Amino acid sequence: MKRFWSILAITATLQACQVEAQKTEQKGFPFILPDEKPNREMSAAMERIYTDYEAPQPQDNELFSQFKYTKLKGFDYHGHDGTITRRDPSKVIFHDGKYYVWYTYRNTSTPPRGADNCNDTIPSSDWDLSEIWYATSEDGFTWEEQGVAIKRPEKPLVGWRSVTTTDILEWEGKYYLYYQGFMEASGKRGDDCPVAVSYADSPNGPWTPYNKIVIPNGAEGEWDQYSIHDPYPLVHDGKIYLYYKSDFNKRPHLVRMQGLATADNPLGPFTKHPLNPVVTSGHETTLFPYKNGVAALVYKDGPEHNTIQYAEDWVNFEIASITELMPIAAGPHVPDAFTNTKDGRGITWGLSHFIGMGERGKKHSMLVRFDCDLSRDIHDPQMKGHQVYHKPETYFKQGLSAKQRARIEKENQQKQLAK
Repeated sequence: MKRFWSILAITATLQACQVEAQKTEQKGFPFILPDEKPNREMSAAMERIYTDYEAPQPQDNELFSQFKYTKLKGFDYHGHDGTITRRDPSKVIFHDGKYYVWYTYRNTSTPPRGADNCNDTIPSSDWDLSEIWYATSEDGFTWEEQGVAIKRPEKPLVGWRSVTTTDILEWEGKYYLYYQGFMEASGKRGDDCPVAVSYADSPNGPWTPYNKIVIPNGAEGEWDQYSIHDPYPLVHDGKIYLYYKSDFNKRPHLVRMQGLATADNPLGPFTKHPLNPVVTSGHETTLFPYKNGVAALVYKDGPEHNTIQYAEDWVNFEIASITELMPIAAGPHVPDAFTNTKDGRGITWGLSHFIGMGERGKKHSMLVRFDCDLSRDIHDPQMKGHQVYHKPETYFKQGLSAKQRARIEKENQQKQLAK
């Protein structure tokens, strides 16, 4: 028996020596980057490009894209005086030969004046005192505004102060608009609001309000106890998968993450997923079916911002690519959003918004078009470039504040005195 264990120990030692010898004798990494993971020892960074991404180079990764932006025709912003805003577009759907989009629309006598100076006609924020409007287009560039879809209901119904940030669901021949329903001016306590819904037989309405909260805030002490933002429905596994954002922690340490609620009926009840939050970053929620799972544009906020992520099980997201200049509040055209597909094809365009338009004191938002190549059906090399040039003016606009300059000047003075 002693001889057996001795032989085993010697064998293990020889194998370990062989591995060390192989490491020592390993030649330099190949000049031509292999498409497949090579059978060799590699650094953590090199391991990552083969295990975490669809391809080792961004241009070969279907879930990597740059984004191009185009001004839209057909929308008037009253001279950009801050009294009209359009923002937070829904997914774009195609119906009866036209594209449809819904969005937050504010038309007030003055620009936003803050929570302390607002009243029944003066908005506190860009999305206060708003309604849900919609527009149609034949080409996605020129739009014709059709008017209001969801009016603010009478007090005290859900949304009497403002209805905002809508998204569309098509389910069994009917249409459902989910939206945030404010019952106090934004900023009084925060952006605290639950999700409401209206339904119609046609994208043109008329829309019937359900007049009930369909996704309530979480229980006291839970991450979504105060707000359910940006409801975003898709159809998967024969159910409605509705993703949403919540703000938690307290200012100035506010945290934004994304959750998931599912239902068998558009009017609920919705069940929140026990693993919420399911995405740890991002501001507005934007997702689309991709292969067997779902992809997410994770723009702004959090440790994984400016990434495109993927969850094969629709719950556990992993980073699929890192990109830049991502669309704000993207509402993509997702042809298979509601088909219960297990072969998601991806997206190529949609609408988003630019915020902070207009001069100081006249700030508002405007809708724009974005294009990309996050589709399995096209290959656009211009969208796959990963060395994007920005003019110097773009960087200079991110200049130091007066407070920062003062700090640096003080530091320089102290260094001079210390000589």
